[in-house]
Amino acid sequence: MAEPYYITTAIHYPNGKPHIGHAYETVAADVAARFQRLRGREVRFQTGTDEHGLKMAQKARDLGTTPRELADEMSGHFRTLFDRLNISYDRFFRTTEEVHHRASQAIWRAMEANGDLYLDRYEGWYSVRDEAYYDESELVKGEGGEKLSPQGTPVEWTVEESWFFRLSKYQEPLLALYRDNPEFVRPAGKMNEVRSFVEGGLRDLSVSRTSFDWGVKVPGADDHVMYVWVDALTNYLTGLGYPDDTEEFRTFWPASVHLIGKDIVRFHAVYWPAFLMSAGIALPKEVFAHGFLLNRGQKESKSLGNVTDPHELADRFGVDALRYFLLREFTFGQDGSYSAEAIVNRANSELANSFGNLAQRVLSFIAKNCGGGFTPEAPVADADAALTDRVRQACAVELPAAFEKLAFAQGLEAWMQAVFACNAYVDEQAPWALRKTDPQRMERVLATLYGCIRDLAIAVSPVIPDASAKILDAMCIDEGARSFAALAAGAPFQAVRVDNPKPVFPRLEMPETEPA
Repeated sequence: MAEPYYITTAIHYPNGKPHIGHAYETVAADVAARFQRLRGREVRFQTGTDEHGLKMAQKARDLGTTPRELADEMSGHFRTLFDRLNISYDRFFRTTEEVHHRASQAIWRAMEANGDLYLDRYEGWYSVRDEAYYDESELVKGEGGEKLSPQGTPVEWTVEESWFFRLSKYQEPLLALYRDNPEFVRPAGKMNEVRSFVEGGLRDLSVSRTSFDWGVKVPGADDHVMYVWVDALTNYLTGLGYPDDTEEFRTFWPASVHLIGKDIVRFHAVYWPAFLMSAGIALPKEVFAHGFLLNRGQKESKSLGNVTDPHELADRFGVDALRYFLLREFTFGQDGSYSAEAIVNRANSELANSFGNLAQRVLSFIAKNCGGGFTPEAPVADADAALTDRVRQACAVELPAAFEKLAFAQGLEAWMQAVFACNAYVDEQAPWALRKTDPQRMERVLATLYGCIRDLAIAVSPVIPDASAKILDAMCIDEGARSFAALAAGAPFQAVRVDNPKPVFPRLEMPETEPA
C-alpha cells in the first residue's frame, strides 16, 4: 500500500482579504491532494491563516480594532473563499488556537534544551511587511534612496532585547541536507538560491520580540513573544497533534511537501529544517516554491489598483473553469500572467469546445439514438484499440507522472491531446452515418468513446471536480469506480448506460469590465 501523503500550503497572512495568489496556491495544493486520493493514498491536506506578528498588530490599530477581532474576521474570509473554490482541506488551521500556543512553546523548549537559544541584544534591519530580518548586504536602494528589503519592502532599524537561535551552528548540516537530498527544494533554481545563501554563511537568528505582545509567549519570559516565523512554521506540526504522540502525527509526519510561494523559501528551506534539527524532529521531504501570479504581466498591489477578488473571478467564469485555467495556462513553479481574455479563451477552446462538446455529443447521441444504453457486439477494430490505448496512456500514465511532480500544465497537455484524438476519431468514424449503414459498428464506436470519456473525466477530476462528477453521473459510473485503479484495470464495458446527459461547460463571454 502506498505511503500516506501530507501536503500543506503556507498559512496565509490575514491582514486583508484573500487575493488571487492565495487562491492559486490553495487550488494547486487541492489538486495535488485530490490526485493522491484518487491514487489510493491516505491524504492529509492542511491550510489556514497565520494570525500573529507586528503586521497584524499594526493593521488592527490602524482599523481601530483588536488583533484578535481582525484575525477572526479575515480568517473567515479565507475559509469562505476556499469553500467556494471547492478546496478539500482536512484541516483549516489558525495560529491563534490554544493548541498551537502549546505546540510552539513545546518546540521552543526542545530547541532550548538542545542549547540553541540564548538571550542577547538585537540591532539590525527588519521588514514589518515581510516579518523578516535582513543583513545590510541584502538591502537595495529605493527610488528615493531609502533602504529596502530584497522584496522591495520598507525596512526599519530595530534595537531590542531578543532571544537568538544558533542558526550558524546548522550551516554544515543544512548543506549536507541539500547535498544528500537534491530535490528537498524544488524547482531546481530555488535549491540553487538556498544553497548559495547558506554557503555564504549563516548568522544567528533573532527569534523573539519585546516591542509588541501579539503572539505566542516565550516560555518563562512573558515579556517576549516568539518571532512570527517560529510560531507560523510550527503549524505544520500542530495540525497533526504535536507535541502529543497522536495517530495523525505517526501517520503523516514528515510532511510529503510544503507548497509555498517563492518569496518565503528561505524560511521553509533554511530556518524550518534548522529548527527541526534542533528539536530532534524529522524533516519534511520536500519544499516546493511556486511562482507569482501576475495580472497582465504585473504583480498585483493595492497601490496599482489591480488587486483581483477571486470571488469575482469565480462568479464570472465558474469555479471549475478558474481552477483549470490556473493550472493549465503556465508551468507551475514559474511566474504566470492571467487576464479575463486568457481565462475565457482557455475555458472555451478546451473545456467547452473540446472536452465538453465531445462528452455531450457522444452521450446525448447514445441517449437519443440508442435508448440510453446498449451492449456492443461488433468486434474491436484497430482504430478503436488505438484510440483506447492513446487515451489510457495519457490518463493512466502521462498525467499521473506529471501530477506526481506537480507539473500540472504538462499533465493537462497530455490529457488535452487525448481529447483532441477522441474528437478526431469521432469525425473519422462518423457514428451518425453508421447509424444508417452499420448499427453494430456504430455501437462499437460509441462504446469506445464512452470508455475514453470515462477515462478522461476521471483523470481530470482533481482539477475540475464538479464538472467531472456530472459527466460520470450521466454515464452511470459508480462512485467506487472513479479512481486511477479503475483506469489501470481497463474498461471492459459490457453495457453502456447514459442517464440524462447535460452540457457542463457553458461558453463564456468576455465581461464588459475586468474583474477587480
